[in-house]
Amino acid sequence: MMKLEWLLNGGKTMQHTVERLEEVIANIERVVVGKRKEVELSLVALLAGGHVLLEDVPGVGKTMMVKAIARTLGADFKRIQFTPDLLPSDVTGVSIFNQQSQCFEFRKGPIMANIVLADEINRTSPKTQSALLESLEEGSVTVDGETFQLDKPFFVMATQNPVEYSGTFPLPEAQLDRFLLKLKLGYPTEEEELEILRRIEQDHPIHQVQSVVTPEEVLDWQRQVSKVFVDDHIKKYMVSLVQATRKHRAVELGVSPRGSIALLKSSQAYAFIQGRDFVIPDDVKHLSYYTLGHRLILSAEAKMTNRTGEEIIGEVHQKVEIPVLQRRLAPS
Repeated sequence: MMKLEWLLNGGKTMQHTVERLEEVIANIERVVVGKRKEVELSLVALLAGGHVLLEDVPGVGKTMMVKAIARTLGADFKRIQFTPDLLPSDVTGVSIFNQQSQCFEFRKGPIMANIVLADEINRTSPKTQSALLESLEEGSVTVDGETFQLDKPFFVMATQNPVEYSGTFPLPEAQLDRFLLKLKLGYPTEEEELEILRRIEQDHPIHQVQSVVTPEEVLDWQRQVSKVFVDDHIKKYMVSLVQATRKHRAVELGVSPRGSIALLKSSQAYAFIQGRDFVIPDDVKHLSYYTLGHRLILSAEAKMTNRTGEEIIGEVHQKVEIPVLQRRLAPS
């Protein structure tokens, strides 16, 4: 009887959550045409407590997607336009001496928001890029020896143009490793581009986007994601994939343990968005391309032949056996 009640109540709750998440995705798609997979993966990062690096050529809608997500969530939103002359204090904030009170007052930087757009992050100096490290990993910033905790939810979406464009500073490996996912939007199809023109002909659709969820609801989803069940066989599958990247002949430096954690967290979030309270091997396989590919440091030979991290992950999948699991039953 208890098992039947658990299935009914749990099923209703999960169905309601899936419907709410579908509302979020549909609201974002009012602005971002034909990029449902990328929108879904961005939500995966948000619910997993991670951050996203969007890399693509100018003009494909990277900034608009971040703005649409921020408006949909109804959270505090700030944008940082990275330029070569941007200072670390322009990101984190600065202490200013108040002559009236005769003491220093801290002025918050734009990083202290719920949703942060780090626009063209590879156009600023490495020193300023490193100012993001603590906030991405610890959820805090330290200014003049004092640490400030960032409000939750805290979600950074950084955009960058490909490094072969002039005037850019490639992100160092330590910085790349802090991003849960790396995504590319790509050009729209002919039909999608026509739809974009129709929507923007009178007014930009971003102006009509309203929030459909609250930050408190997002925090509740994050707590639920952390409870999504991951079988030990699935965890061993994740570890086997990561271990295989370290042995691949085209890889100079494989995925770190942080990559294993990223794969675990993102798989839990993806399963949750799909309406499941457990992870399956297909979740891991799908997410591995976006969580592991940008963490690989390829050998000089692989770089000369223009190989990519995603290609290496595809080869790794051919060598690692996919676990076969029995159907998981609800607890009694």
